[in-house]
Amino acid sequence: MNSQTPFFKSLLTLPNLLTSFRFVAAPGLLGFAWLGDEQAFMVLLALVFLSDVLDGLAARLTGQVTEFGATLDSFADLLTYMTIAICSYWLWPELVMRELLSVVLIVGSCLAPPVAGMIKFGLLTSYHTWLVKLAAASVGVSLFILILGGPVWPLRMAAIVSLCASLEELAITALLSDPKSNVRSLWDVLRQLRQ
Repeated sequence: MNSQTPFFKSLLTLPNLLTSFRFVAAPGLLGFAWLGDEQAFMVLLALVFLSDVLDGLAARLTGQVTEFGATLDSFADLLTYMTIAICSYWLWPELVMRELLSVVLIVGSCLAPPVAGMIKFGLLTSYHTWLVKLAAASVGVSLFILILGGPVWPLRMAAIVSLCASLEELAITALLSDPKSNVRSLWDVLRQLRQ
């Protein structure tokens, strides 16, 4: 899409509509958590995670991978993870306090790269590295495992993966002279800088 395309037309693509669902779902997640409706929260959260998986897939399959879509997805990711942190505390405060180190690592890992991008480039970075995708999947799966009565170790492992993903994004920001979207890995950046 060129720069002359109106905002609403950019938004009205399948990938961007899937991403936008997360903005619409955030108040619903907050509402269900505030009301203590764990089941409704978990169903909506599953749909949120599904939309996060499908938006990138839809963008690649339809040839609609854009800077706008990458930035929209990054804002949606940030909103989603901050909403999950708040909702988790409202629904399961004892669990959050017991696993506070993991929660702080995950939340900090979500916040540090965008803050670094804002400081260096004046905008939100949207790298979408493979490690970030792995971190998002591990956080989502571990949350469901934990809430359904499973062990806590997957959440702790997800926190470590999130920290590694954050460190990779911070390194990418430090190395790049200009912001880029959809950077697959630190290795790719290093390889491009050598060429």
